[in-house]
Amino acid sequence: MSEFMSLADAVAATVADGDTVAMEGFTHLIPFAAGHEIIRQGRQRLTLVRMTPDIIYDQLIGMGCAEKLIFSWGGNPGVGSLHRLRDAVEKGWPRPLALEEHSHAAVANAYAAGAAGLPFATFRGYLGTDLPKVNPNIRTVTCPFTGETLATVPALRPDTTIIHALKADRAGNVLIEGILGVQKEAVLAAKRALVTVEEIVEDFGPRSPNAVILPAWTVTAVACVPGGAHPSYANGYYRRDNAFYLGWDDIARDRDGFLAWMKANVLDRGPEAFAAHRQRLAATA
Repeated sequence: MSEFMSLADAVAATVADGDTVAMEGFTHLIPFAAGHEIIRQGRQRLTLVRMTPDIIYDQLIGMGCAEKLIFSWGGNPGVGSLHRLRDAVEKGWPRPLALEEHSHAAVANAYAAGAAGLPFATFRGYLGTDLPKVNPNIRTVTCPFTGETLATVPALRPDTTIIHALKADRAGNVLIEGILGVQKEAVLAAKRALVTVEEIVEDFGPRSPNAVILPAWTVTAVACVPGGAHPSYANGYYRRDNAFYLGWDDIARDRDGFLAWMKANVLDRGPEAFAAHRQRLAATA
């Protein structure tokens, strides 16, 4: 059952050195505040998993938290490269980073397989691609019913999945609405789940047709962090901070400039900074 904690206590309870950690959210509800707390607590040797890793993984990699990345596509959406990720892969700074690249379909199916307790995922995919040449975890099986050759990848079973959501109720159930990625599957596949939320409510009230409620038994820890998805957005709370994504390209290009920015904006600040971002973006929505 889920337990309400401060963000610092929740990260301390759910993320350890050497863990495999998934942080999901597809454009919407990316758990930046939790990622910053992982950095402040100095976690090391993490295997990071994410469909479309963007700025938060650039920050984690640049601060030396990761030794491996399992992913499908990586970049600063609409802007360009992740310069800290590239520096780690190409030059080993601040430490070498191993890569395991997949397609979106493979990552989504691998989470679903993990959630179902299966050892691997089977699907149609990887036809005409060279990814199997560089990723030995992409293999094929023959369907025993049709003889068809299908792609297969290992199930994803993170030690911890971290997501940001809109609301939690007093019982620890969690509500997500708006654009959904693979948050539900990633939570169900994980040994532990940490959820940051915009607010804690007595009742979820009216819900949209695509609402997903994660029951309390699927969640280890809940931390209330208003604005915790910034610079991504939270449907109904604040918009995406497009200027931040554009500005990150220059910040991340230079190692010293990156480290100075991280000290001023992450290491020397706490999760309360995200509430100010939420207030600013809500006022200009």
